[in-house]
Amino acid sequence: MDTKELLKKVRKIEIKTRRLSDHIFGGEYHSTFKGRGMTFSEVRQYQFGDDVRSIDWNVTARYNEPFVKVFEEERELTMMLVADVSGSELFGTTNQFKKEIITEISATLAFSALQNNDKVGLMLFSDTVELFIPPKKGKSHVLRIIRELLEFKPKSNKTDLSEALKFLSSVLKKKAIVFVLSDFIASDYEKTLKIAGNKHDVTGIRVFDEKEESIPNLGMVQMQDAETGKVQLVNTQSKSVRMAYGQYHRERVDYFRETFTKSGCGTLSCRVDESYVKKLLRYFKRRG
Repeated sequence: MDTKELLKKVRKIEIKTRRLSDHIFGGEYHSTFKGRGMTFSEVRQYQFGDDVRSIDWNVTARYNEPFVKVFEEERELTMMLVADVSGSELFGTTNQFKKEIITEISATLAFSALQNNDKVGLMLFSDTVELFIPPKKGKSHVLRIIRELLEFKPKSNKTDLSEALKFLSSVLKKKAIVFVLSDFIASDYEKTLKIAGNKHDVTGIRVFDEKEESIPNLGMVQMQDAETGKVQLVNTQSKSVRMAYGQYHRERVDYFRETFTKSGCGTLSCRVDESYVKKLLRYFKRRG
């Protein structure tokens, strides 16, 4: 992808996702993810309707008229986007690949954080941590994150979510809002997720294609594993083959939901041909 084409794509995603974050998600994000608490801001004269418990008695005695303490939310938060860039994300049977939906959701979340003056960071993973961008504020930083999501070429096509979560727990010292975006065709990440979930506010966003849920009866089909590159003939006429595949997919989905729930983390599933906008809004409102 040349520079001109990349900038055009970044601009297109910025326009779409910025509009969503400005008009839809900004307020929902703010009410869902609270700051670290209330911090003292100032004192002002008592007004009708103020809570008498907030009266500053020292200042009131000094000026011989009532003053109240004003507190505001200590708002600044850190959001970390943890995005899967393994080979299975380059799959899609409708208009978009899973990777493109992951990029759009990530951009929408990043602009929502930007609107609330929070820091945003990015981690891209396969079976290793491919890229880590430390959390920062600012529009130029968010645009860099979008560029990386669009054009980054991973060294590996395989997946190891456990390795990514282990790195996350070691590198983020303070509590953060963490969104893990993947198809979650993975296993054995229960222990590392529990550690991350105890420290951070973690949400898993599963992005999937409906054609991954089952194999249609198409006869003998040559298939390639997107992560290992292995090619083999599959007899899709066989009912047992189709059932085994369907069961494998259900087991991965069940493992994702159960593992995240047990670890006190949130879950959200978005199909590539559905509106992720409605799914995110519903999730934010449920959490708020």
